[in-house]
Amino acid sequence: MLRLIGLVISIGIADSLNPSTIAPALYMASGEDARARVTEFTIAVFVVYFVGGAVIALGPGQLLLALIPRPDGVARHTLEIIAGVAMLIASLLLWRNRNRLSKREPPNIDPNGKSSAILGATITAVELPTAFPYFAAIAAIVGSGLDPARQVVLLVLFNLCFVAPLIGIVATLTFAGGRAERILSTGRDSLQAHWPAVLSGLALLAGVIVIVLGVTGLAGPHSRLGHLIRPLRRLLQHLKP
Repeated sequence: MLRLIGLVISIGIADSLNPSTIAPALYMASGEDARARVTEFTIAVFVVYFVGGAVIALGPGQLLLALIPRPDGVARHTLEIIAGVAMLIASLLLWRNRNRLSKREPPNIDPNGKSSAILGATITAVELPTAFPYFAAIAAIVGSGLDPARQVVLLVLFNLCFVAPLIGIVATLTFAGGRAERILSTGRDSLQAHWPAVLSGLALLAGVIVIVLGVTGLAGPHSRLGHLIRPLRRLLQHLKP
């Protein structure tokens, strides 16, 4: 369970630097009733992303799990490695296209628009079908063989990590006082200029962590691979001078 928690947190944090959600929140932070509007936006993003993931995990995911009711360690750790490889591929694509992505115009957001909750729900619903890091995390969660209640807890944890930057914006509006608008304006400019490179780095780090978790699980002393490797380890120890 601790390994899976580490995997979920790693992918969730890497996926959290999402300009599709952070940029609108930063623009709303400069409008009227900024804290309330960003809070509503954050809740909407969390709810839609969580519900979408839960539907996938507890619907099609459980149907697949019913075919393999007791996935062994090899299957679970293989899913971890696949999730890590997916993160590395995403990192590579972001890095290769970083210059083009950083020049994209930010979304045209009215900071005093009618409903920040509807905006958050709409953006998240549109983004969900292409949320490949989220799908990688869901695959690892479903493949873990945990009961649905603990899978839901892990999905909640992932989504808390995903909205962490939005929570940070709310916290800035709450505690920074008159400095909040200047701080968030600087953050908005920095996000526009550097988000592809930063997100690529986070995805790379998360991918490496997740792959290491999967590989060490496969090579653990109680795994099948671990049993195969054990004689080789003993032989190498005997060959040491």
